[in-house]
Amino acid sequence: MERWLSRRAPAARSVGLDHGKLFILPTRAGMAFLLVIALLWLLATNYENNLVFALTFLLVSLFAVLPVHTFANLSGVQLQLLEARPAFAGDYAEARIQVGREGRRSRERIRIFWPPEEGAELDLCEQSRAEVQVALPVIKRGRQRAPRLRVESHFPLGLFRCWSPVDLDIEFLVYPRPKSAGPLPVGAAVGEGESEQLSPFHPQAPRGGDDFAGLKPYRPGDSLRHLAWKQYAGGRDLYSKEYESAADARLWLDWDLLAGRDVETRLSNLCHWALRAEREQTPYGLRLPGSEIAPALGDPHLQRVLGALALFPVQGA
Repeated sequence: MERWLSRRAPAARSVGLDHGKLFILPTRAGMAFLLVIALLWLLATNYENNLVFALTFLLVSLFAVLPVHTFANLSGVQLQLLEARPAFAGDYAEARIQVGREGRRSRERIRIFWPPEEGAELDLCEQSRAEVQVALPVIKRGRQRAPRLRVESHFPLGLFRCWSPVDLDIEFLVYPRPKSAGPLPVGAAVGEGESEQLSPFHPQAPRGGDDFAGLKPYRPGDSLRHLAWKQYAGGRDLYSKEYESAADARLWLDWDLLAGRDVETRLSNLCHWALRAEREQTPYGLRLPGSEIAPALGDPHLQRVLGALALFPVQGA
């Protein structure tokens, strides 16, 4: 079936629905409607009642016309993938899709979803285009190709279901599921030529070292040994000297810090640390076997780190 669908409706980022991609069948309500028509026919034949015959013919005419309207409600609908957003394993990944229509004919009660999810429903009456977001549960990290979307409509009376299995070539990047590994690693390894006094908890260099950093206004309680007497003697206000150490405030999230744990647990722990470091505004880098990302901050850096964790080779693959 999948091979047949691939030939009939191949994958594409933009798809237009036509008679070659649409299917239509009666719903359960439609089958019940047919049963009512059959019972009315038997009743009219048995009692030779012209009024019941007329009602039966009217319902048959309605049943014959409905599939044309249901089919036309989806024919000419166009779908285009705008964005496939990354997600964490165990969560929902969202795809943003633009839905449009050809001509002036309104399209109503169009439902777009991944079975068995509810998906999104929209009408194209006054506007010719609209955007919807459709969610898909993702379980494993890495690149996950989404199955075919289902676009369907029961409009106008729900007696027929017209649908199309659409492949918009959607691929999600799934990050490892964050799993707490305790506080950020104190004393994490630093790179070649960097300071060995790394303090990862503070985004700024720690105070109280031996290197003079500048002057600050005196506050009651400051050590008298740090008072700037020379400046005070020169007629300036009273200041305190401020010192800092040469410690490097950058944090390295190193694969080797989590030795003894399986691959997926390590990745989940590193993911948790990266999110926490970004939240605390602590510059952080990542070291994985065969790759290294220099310490930095910001959303692009976070996406790069999470992407490296997501695409780390699967054990045994």
